[in-house]
Amino acid sequence: MGSTSEVGRRDLVKQAMALGLISVPTIGALTACASGGDDDNGGGAKGEKTEKNPLGVDKNAPLELLIFDGGFGTQYVEDDAAAYQKKYAKVTTGSTVKIQSKVQGRMAAGDPPDVINNSGDEAMDVPALIGQGQLADMTPLLNAPSIDAPSKTVAETLRPGTVEMGQYGDEKCYRMNIAYSVFGIWYSQKMLDDHGWEYPKTWDDMLAVCAEAKKAGIAGWTYTGVYPQYLGFSMLPMIGKVGGAEVLDAIDNFEPNAWKHDSVKSVLEAHYELYAKGYVLKGSGGWKHTESQTKWTEGKALFIPNGSWVENEAKDTTPDDFQMTVSPSPNLDSSDAMPFETIWAQAGEPYIVPAKAKNVNGGLEFLRHMLTKESAAGFTKLVSSLASVQGSEEGLELGTGLTSAIGLMDAAGENFLNPRFPDWYPTTWREHVVFVLGDMMKGDASPGEAVNKIQQIADDAAKDDSIKKYKH
Repeated sequence: MGSTSEVGRRDLVKQAMALGLISVPTIGALTACASGGDDDNGGGAKGEKTEKNPLGVDKNAPLELLIFDGGFGTQYVEDDAAAYQKKYAKVTTGSTVKIQSKVQGRMAAGDPPDVINNSGDEAMDVPALIGQGQLADMTPLLNAPSIDAPSKTVAETLRPGTVEMGQYGDEKCYRMNIAYSVFGIWYSQKMLDDHGWEYPKTWDDMLAVCAEAKKAGIAGWTYTGVYPQYLGFSMLPMIGKVGGAEVLDAIDNFEPNAWKHDSVKSVLEAHYELYAKGYVLKGSGGWKHTESQTKWTEGKALFIPNGSWVENEAKDTTPDDFQMTVSPSPNLDSSDAMPFETIWAQAGEPYIVPAKAKNVNGGLEFLRHMLTKESAAGFTKLVSSLASVQGSEEGLELGTGLTSAIGLMDAAGENFLNPRFPDWYPTTWREHVVFVLGDMMKGDASPGEAVNKIQQIADDAAKDDSIKKYKH
């Protein structure tokens, strides 16, 4: 499973960059994060800063990594570790599927790993860590020269919005996302073609295709009920599409009754119809993401909401002729605020460097190595995911899923959405909101009840002074 895992923008910079992927950002905008603050890398081992060692790494200081062993695996990190060791000291790599359980004790004791791939369902709450002063600011990394092109900073080589995904209310950056994910509704193009069906561009057409699938003994949809945040990959961009990006901004900003907006109600009602009409594969509500993906690749369901890591994560069960494809959430109707091509895409798969790590400089330098075209291209080849380094996929032979994801980004033009509620308020989202959505998809709550419950959750979080708030 990739991270979803987990910024103020509605002016030109906001639209063109943080929401965007729209165009290559201006140097000034992209380096805004990298321009503020002190370039002191914090505590831990230090070496002399030189042209070839701009971050001042102590070449004798070992480096410890903790990697999330999910959909992307760990091989890409091990490859980077081997490259790092040629120049610096030994790298020790550990892995787990439960990051928080594995490392929270060490964080509290002041003895954390130097680099943590903070991903998966047990990812640590980044805003909470920032509030506790637990994370190193990555400004020195972003200001450092790119290994590929020393005339550019690392920040200038990244895809639009990547830097902003590490920002939490100011210009400092606390996490570096090395992947670039496209979210949407995934399906087998071969299955659609075999039955003479087309991907539906409106919700009425979605229901019609699902009805035809049901007649053919195929469920319209499946999803993971154990990790219901995956439902957001369909619902959140559809909310923005129906009501406009400002509706998602209002949700992110904890504006009063934001979750009661008509577009939210309409989208929840639309998805509820899938359950009410019997179009959801039975058992979905109790399955892990890998289980629902396997049912889908076996042809038991047409559609699944997911991210672009799914091509790699489900490769062992995907038939060779499956033709994995992703498309945007359908429009509700012609009155929607944004066109069909509108998508949600953003930098993901976050890495953090603890402020109390023994080798902060080494951790930042390791990330500088990860953010080269060679490393990023290796990542893409291994895991079938876009990387956050611009142009790193050029010249590679890609699978049908990733090829279709790139096609979606091209077709979207300026119509990109980037809801921040899931990563600004990860605990509220993952432990509360998404389970209400999951209950609704199992028939345990009506859309109206779900809206009211989620609004109450948001109201409670808005009043909770222990939760740091951010605004667009």
